[in-house]
Amino acid sequence: MKIYRDLNDFSPLKNAAVTTGTFDGVHFGHKVILNRLRNAARAINGPTVLITFDPHPRMVLHPEANTELKLLNTTEEKIALLEKEGIDHLIIIPFTREFAETTGEEYIRDILVERIGVRKLVIGYDHRFGKGRGGSFKDLVEMAPAYGFEVEEIPALEIDDSAVSSTKIRKALLQGDIEKANEKLGYAYSISGLVVKGHQLGRTIQFPTANIQPLEPLKMVPAQGVYAAEVLFEDKAWPAMVNIGTRPTFNGSEEKIEAHILNFEGDLYNKVISIRFITRIRDEQKFESVDALKTQLQNDRNKTLEIFKLPVP
Repeated sequence: MKIYRDLNDFSPLKNAAVTTGTFDGVHFGHKVILNRLRNAARAINGPTVLITFDPHPRMVLHPEANTELKLLNTTEEKIALLEKEGIDHLIIIPFTREFAETTGEEYIRDILVERIGVRKLVIGYDHRFGKGRGGSFKDLVEMAPAYGFEVEEIPALEIDDSAVSSTKIRKALLQGDIEKANEKLGYAYSISGLVVKGHQLGRTIQFPTANIQPLEPLKMVPAQGVYAAEVLFEDKAWPAMVNIGTRPTFNGSEEKIEAHILNFEGDLYNKVISIRFITRIRDEQKFESVDALKTQLQNDRNKTLEIFKLPVP
């Protein structure tokens, strides 16, 4: 897959099959569109082109209303997922207020036709484009013949049959239902971050943890609680129990992501690791004593070992 972060670097193609959108999550609902895009490209013997935007348009157009908007994918994660889908060309357009002023017809004429060479445009239902999201499917149908391309809208029923949307996945994550989120995504939700020094309280109770600072502040963090997960580091996956929360037993107040990596020895400080969430074990809770916490953590560890089908001591 070829990646372009500037339209000036892209040369118009012959018979391009094109789709456009934010594609946050690259989930099963998106895959309905991507499958139709690949079919359209084969039918016209052309390449597939996907246009997306960075940052998310809502963050530029309504920053005051979207301070709480969290993303399922970083740009790099989205790139990796789209590459697995067999997309030929990925164009990441920097979304600015100036770009937002592009009218619907300018977007079609100057970008889709002249800059990309669209022959077939594939869109999901209720697709809007151009300044103020004023362009609609009706506008595309009216303008397509004059500009020499065809447009195909995927019906609502076909996409909705997947019962998947980025909003539903975010809701599942906020509820701590990681299994539902993973099912709708088609892969395990993950967060990458830098291991930083914390208060090292885990060491004092024989449960040392890696304190993770997410690389992308806008990345959605699942609900507070204890999770069975995999920690990916240097191309190896390690089973882990991960706590998201404030450590109430120690009267903490700041939310942290801490991973106790099973059977791991080594120094991870200032290393980048990824956490791949598998299932939620329990809520975070405040214990009456440190000993009670240690007992629960041992139970959590045994539960994690069982989930990964590893021997429980």
